Amino acid sequence: MTNQNGIVMEEVTDPTELVTARAQDERFDRNFRLFQSHGTEIFNTYRDKCIVIAGQELFAADSPAEACALAEAAHPEDDGRFIQYIPKEKVARIYAC
Repeated sequence: MTNQNGIVMEEVTDPTELVTARAQDERFDRNFRLFQSHGTEIFNTYRDKCIVIAGQELFAADSPAEACALAEAAHPEDDGRFIQYIPKEKVARIYAC
């Protein structure tokens, strides 16, 4: 069968790669916890901005590229960055399949 969608799944079993992936997941989790614990403040302060959390520090800019550049400059070792666009308007949103 031909893979037409370009997605390839493979099982990673190399212990070194698994340790690296788990460490990255832990960094992401720490950054995401900061977002969760300060969500209301973040959404009220950074409307119409893109935010990136790296090294448990928040960076905001007008574009994802700018926000990522700020975060990477301050925390180049953190490959577990969390990124989110904060919509300009506070409106109800419905997410469905």
